[in-house]
This record gives sequence, C-alpha cells and structure tokens, in this order.
Amino acid sequence: MNARAAPLRRLADLPGVDALELKALMKPRLADPDLRHEHPEVDAVARAAFGLSLDEAEAVPLPADWPDHLRDLHRRSPADLVPAFEAEGWDVTDKRRKPLRLLPLFALPLALAARGVAGTLPFAPEPDHPATDWGANLKAEAGRFRKR
Repeated sequence: MNARAAPLRRLADLPGVDALELKALMKPRLADPDLRHEHPEVDAVARAAFGLSLDEAEAVPLPADWPDHLRDLHRRSPADLVPAFEAEGWDVTDKRRKPLRLLPLFALPLALAARGVAGTLPFAPEPDHPATDWGANLKAEAGRFRKR
C-alpha cells in the first residue's frame, strides 16, 4: 500500500495571515522586520496565529536539540526558509509558490509554535482519509452471489 505524505499545512490559512499578506502587498513596509514596531497589526496577527507576539518569540530560548534547518531564521532569505518549513510540514508560500512577504516576521513564532516550544497553533482537523474501495468489492460480491 502506498503511504502518501500528509498535505502541508499552510501558513496563509492561519487567522489573519492572508489578509495581512494582502495588506503587505499594497504596503511593502509592513513586512519590513526593521519597521515591525510601527505596525501593531503584525503583532496582533502573530498573537492570533501563534499565541505569542514577535517580541515574546524572540525572548524564548531555543532548546538544545533545536534542528539546524531552523537555526538563524532571522538571517536566512525567505527562499531558504521555504524548504526548511516544508521539512516541518508547513507551506509558507503564496498561491504562486513564492515565499510569503511576512515570512521573515513569522518564521520564528511559527517554528516555536509548530514544535511546541512556545505559543500555540489554531486547531486544524486531520485531513480526510482517502476513500477505500470496500464498497466496490461489496457490490462485486453481491453480483456474484445473485448469479448463484
């Protein structure tokens, strides 16, 4: 039987992230990490999505066993962060498969919350299980039984 990988969870699907991403498209300064204190809505979305603000995320000490692909998130380019988060089960890109503009801001809180170190993530139901073919087998068995 083929074991299919679980679909990636999308950062853009977390509360407020997609709307803020659209706003950052119109106002690129919104996604500038150096200007984040000028935009309280970024912290509000971070708190809603991850259960902690950007400053609180920076204050959390990283565990000793923190994986290498998640170290120095603030120094890495958004393009380099995409495979790091895919390894963690997260899609951090937009519909055109480009890294989200807000990814440099949300990378650390997402990593902390996703790994259970600090903060929380909103509940996400497990994906539906693929349909089995037991109904087709049952129908075939019924057809064979009627022919007897």
